[in-house]
Amino acid sequence: MELDKLVHQPTRLRIFAHLYANGETSFTDLTAALEVTEGNLASHIDRMEDADCVAVEKRFVDDTPQTAYRLTERGEDLFEDHIHTLEVLIEGLEMDTE
Repeated sequence: MELDKLVHQPTRLRIFAHLYANGETSFTDLTAALEVTEGNLASHIDRMEDADCVAVEKRFVDDTPQTAYRLTERGEDLFEDHIHTLEVLIEGLEMDTE
C-alpha cells in the first residue's frame, strides 16, 4: 500500500485538507490559516496545479487583485483516496494490537 507523495507531503496535506473542508480560499486566507510563508505556499500550490489538483482563479475584488484556490475533482479524489489509505493502515494497526 503506497501513500501518494503529492498528497502526503505535510504542507500539501494541510492545503488539501483545508481546501477540501473549506472550499475556495484566497491566497491570503490560506497563508494565514496554515501559517506558512507566501513563497512556501506558492511553491506547493504550483506543484498541485501542475498535477491538476488545484484550480487557480485570479480576479479583482474592490479593485484589488485576489487569487483564490479550490480543489479540482482530481484533487478531491486524490485526497479521499489518501484518507482511505490512512484509514486502512490504522485499521491494520488496531488489528495487530488485539
